[in-house]
Amino acid sequence: MTAIRVLLVDDDPLVRAGLSFMLGGADDIDIVGEAADGGEVGALVDRTRPDVVLMDIRMPTVDGLAATEALRGREKAPQVIVLTTFHADEQVLRALRAGAAGFVLKDTPPAEIVAAVRRVAAGDPVLSPAVTRQLMAHAAGTDADTRRARARARMETLNEREREVAVAVGRGLANAEIAAELYLSVATVKSHVSRILAKLDLDNRVQIALLAYDAGLPEDPPGTP
Repeated sequence: MTAIRVLLVDDDPLVRAGLSFMLGGADDIDIVGEAADGGEVGALVDRTRPDVVLMDIRMPTVDGLAATEALRGREKAPQVIVLTTFHADEQVLRALRAGAAGFVLKDTPPAEIVAAVRRVAAGDPVLSPAVTRQLMAHAAGTDADTRRARARARMETLNEREREVAVAVGRGLANAEIAAELYLSVATVKSHVSRILAKLDLDNRVQIALLAYDAGLPEDPPGTP
């Protein structure tokens, strides 16, 4: 099995040490580098080629948001998991819109952080529907109507089946769950997700979920009374 290569980015050396200890104990995870500021990330990524970057959102010089935006603009960019102390935070939402694959709280139990790294490395997001709703409510403001109109216009570029899949992704369903609900094969669901990403020029499933929420995602599955 090829180990998941992880880069740790946090300005607190104790946090980095704790993350290194908990992740280093997993047989399938390899800590390939550490950085104390977002400004160090680009060069370290070039040198260590991580699969996943655990990125603190608040750092004194270059914060995690700017570093995430810079990373996700690269070809073959590593996946980014944002580290934060807050459930609902505008910077976290901005990082997710920029292409982060999810976020974890710094006080998350070690086993869940390890699981999050594995999920993101496998291409799955780390973002629950409940947390998405909380983030969207936190960020709602004067531009909410404009954002909704734009999101709905983008969703209208999808065909009916693609919209159904996009809504299901927004509800946090995995490919197998979407396949069962929509009576499709898992391979077909994956193809739909790939086409949605290409049509909407999105990086990952988290961005599909955020767009669906922006457009007014129904909270209940089809057919729910």
